Amino acid sequence: MFPSATEILRSFVEGFKDDSLLEYTLYSMSLIVRGLAIGIVLAFIFSSIAVVSKIFYAIYNLIVSICDLLPGVALLPLAILWFGIGEGTIIFIVVHSILWPMSRSIMDGFKSISSIYIESGRNIGLKGLSLVMGVYLPAAFTSVLSGMRVGWARAWRGLLSVEMIFGTTGSGAGIGWYIFMKRTNFDIAGVFATLIVIIIIGIIIEYGVFRIIERNTVKKWGMVR
Repeated sequence: MFPSATEILRSFVEGFKDDSLLEYTLYSMSLIVRGLAIGIVLAFIFSSIAVVSKIFYAIYNLIVSICDLLPGVALLPLAILWFGIGEGTIIFIVVHSILWPMSRSIMDGFKSISSIYIESGRNIGLKGLSLVMGVYLPAAFTSVLSGMRVGWARAWRGLLSVEMIFGTTGSGAGIGWYIFMKRTNFDIAGVFATLIVIIIIGIIIEYGVFRIIERNTVKKWGMVR
């Protein structure tokens, strides 16, 4: 049940040596990158509209509160009916996983901005999108970054869960399906090796993406220590 470190290392090396683990990993990353890009853009657009429209804010805030409670896996049957058995279904789950928590963080961040900054922006002629980009986004970037972190984690977990349930798509299979196959074949060392890959990816994203963004934005601006 608990393979030795040598067995795990051997399975890890063999997985990348025959390119299978690398191929599955890259496929999963391509899906999550596309889903995250769509989710981030939508979250920013909807949250920005909510800033300038009280009616839209009330409606969208209710939608976020409801949809944020729904696990991505629970929407899988509906997504299959809408998008069929393919990449579109998985990307939909990824978008769902990041859209709502990030929208919540952005809207909460926008609401916490001092009215002094907003009025100062308006006094120099900023309004609409220019006000959002020039005042709201920089002032609330700590919340935006926090929402991205939460959304990424949920999207990554959702992607792996869906891949384990969903299996392969028309064009490939991801790391979730890879670990499922290892479990089916009772390759416990392979399961642990795949878990290590998943952990490594999480560390790379945290320190190679989020920490760099944080260091060059909110820390550089003196918003956090």
